[in-house]
Amino acid sequence: MTTVVVGAGMAAARLADDLVARGGEVTLLGDEAHPPYNRILLSAVLEGTHGAAAIGLGVRDGVDLRLGTRAVEIHREEREVELADRSRVPYDALVLATGAIPTLPPIRGLVQVDGRLHERVHAFRSLDDCVRLDRAVAAGARTAVVVGGGLLGLQVARALGVRGLDVEIVEGGEHLLRSQVDEKAGRILARDLTRLGATVYTGARAVRLTDAGLVLDNGFTLETDLVVLTAGGRPSTALARRAGLAVRRGIVVDDRLRTSDEHVFAIGDCAQHGDRTTGFVPPAWEQAGLLARHLAGEEVAYAGSRSVARLRASGLEVAVLGDPATAVGEVVEVTNPVVGSHRRLVVRDGRIVAGTLVGDLSRVGLITQHFDRRTVLGRHEPGLLLMPDRASAAAAPHLPDDAEICACAGVSAGALRACSSYDEARTTTRATTGCGGCAAAVRQLVMEGAHA
Repeated sequence: MTTVVVGAGMAAARLADDLVARGGEVTLLGDEAHPPYNRILLSAVLEGTHGAAAIGLGVRDGVDLRLGTRAVEIHREEREVELADRSRVPYDALVLATGAIPTLPPIRGLVQVDGRLHERVHAFRSLDDCVRLDRAVAAGARTAVVVGGGLLGLQVARALGVRGLDVEIVEGGEHLLRSQVDEKAGRILARDLTRLGATVYTGARAVRLTDAGLVLDNGFTLETDLVVLTAGGRPSTALARRAGLAVRRGIVVDDRLRTSDEHVFAIGDCAQHGDRTTGFVPPAWEQAGLLARHLAGEEVAYAGSRSVARLRASGLEVAVLGDPATAVGEVVEVTNPVVGSHRRLVVRDGRIVAGTLVGDLSRVGLITQHFDRRTVLGRHEPGLLLMPDRASAAAAPHLPDDAEICACAGVSAGALRACSSYDEARTTTRATTGCGGCAAAVRQLVMEGAHA
């Protein structure tokens, strides 16, 4: 069976790899000029801690990878995908992994008469965006305004700060990371960023770019060399809409990740299962793995994902489990604004259903393990989980083999101990190739395995 995948992002690369490993034939259509890469680590490239080559995901031999190739139409009756050059690619199964596209905020002056972004304005969604911004920094930019106080915005702001720029962050909501954390956590993050040299404006919106700078709706004008847009994005559904597939916010899929056409599937940021779209790597990779099994003939069903998001930014420690903003249950919370930590769990029927950890991730592994396994906790356990355990940390307790270390790829401690090197662990298990937050733990477990 020939599977054609439209998109060559992280979910698409994972699916193609799994399908070929199972003996399938896969054609991967990517509209970028670059092979699949880790978008989460783009800020690390900007920061200078990773080279562009280091974030490549690699493609298994046997995948027909076509770069610089844009799909423009789906001919469902013929089961063919039409490309921009008017050639067609036949398929037995078609998978849409088109991701999300950035939306421009309503700021006058961002776009020039010729339709291009103003030379001072930068998006940050792709490797090309990252390279363009890096060149602007290298050319002597000294100040930058980051529009958007979400996960991506904070990562870019820290990367630019590490590069020596004076950075200001503009967030229209009342606190940073408003889609992931509460006001207390947002205030602590703002304080941390201020300590690291950034200036944070919340409850303010940029309305106009002028020669003098970026004008806010409160009347302030921020003089700046660069404006980086990180706010706003939506599922890329245009191809599916033109094909007549069911689309709401995203491309509607069922428990087999099928669209309204039984031969067409969708995964990742473009897909909508139930009333939810994903926005993180672990759910997209989970969907890719499940769909590979389904296309290989296994009886599997997708029941939705339990997401864990990590902020990858120097000097900032944040982990978000599930959807703390909407989760219903009893709240257990420990906040220490003096040291800059805020830990909050939402517990229902003894199980952790959501959580926020800011400034202290010493117990994130254990908490994530309970969250993923839906462990029923004792009455006092949620509170104990939020208290720093200095004695245990000093003793470096032995993790059981079934403890999950890499939430992005679902890799256990035992699988990592079985690897002979860090590079083997990355290649064979995909650990560290998501958010990268588990790198130190992976190195330690590989060393443990080598000395066992």
